[in-house]
Amino acid sequence: MTAVNEPDKTLAPTPYLDFDKEVVRAFAEEAAGRAKTPRDRAVALFYAVRDGIHYDPYHVSTDPAHLTASRVAEELVGYCVPKATLLAAAARYFGIPAMVGFADVKNHLTTEKLKKRLGTDVFYHHGYTVLSLDKKWHKVTPTFNKSLCERFGVKTLEWSGEGNSMMHPFDAEGKKHMEYLVDWGAYDELPADELIKIWVDKYPRMFVSPKAGDAAEGGDEKWLDK
Repeated sequence: MTAVNEPDKTLAPTPYLDFDKEVVRAFAEEAAGRAKTPRDRAVALFYAVRDGIHYDPYHVSTDPAHLTASRVAEELVGYCVPKATLLAAAARYFGIPAMVGFADVKNHLTTEKLKKRLGTDVFYHHGYTVLSLDKKWHKVTPTFNKSLCERFGVKTLEWSGEGNSMMHPFDAEGKKHMEYLVDWGAYDELPADELIKIWVDKYPRMFVSPKAGDAAEGGDEKWLDK
């Protein structure tokens, strides 16, 4: 995959960052509330995606359509890449330049259940969002809900609109958490077909059906079961 960083392409709707769809626009409007400045809106959107879209790594599919921002806004559930896509799309709706980035990360706190399903504790092409405020790019990760983090002793990612907000290397007890292995850069459009090829190759046991959610043994918070 080739990273693209052209300012004129970081504001437009795309097939995956489809803020031209009413469901995405409605999500963005409700999430931003009364925020008026780009920074305040970006922060509000970050928290809306972080806590308003439930994290579920089993909610996967070989159908690229399930990665669109509009699908995530409709279902209110997803894993790192769909959540990052929705945040980027919602930001673009407000005229905030945004891209979707990817990195391979090693999750030292992966549960045995999830590790068994993945066959590894490495998350390949984990998704994050890159937002531009005052001509500075910021990497942010709206992946894990606050409620889940608090329940399982993982530090919640916060963001004030300044700097980056990436996965913590340690948990609340000082144990190793996320280790970044490779950063693949940011893209103005989600390379869905290429991502799915990578995931199917790395996680063949996860993609048992083209229907999202069929790989799960349960709903929403079941990924945390030991």
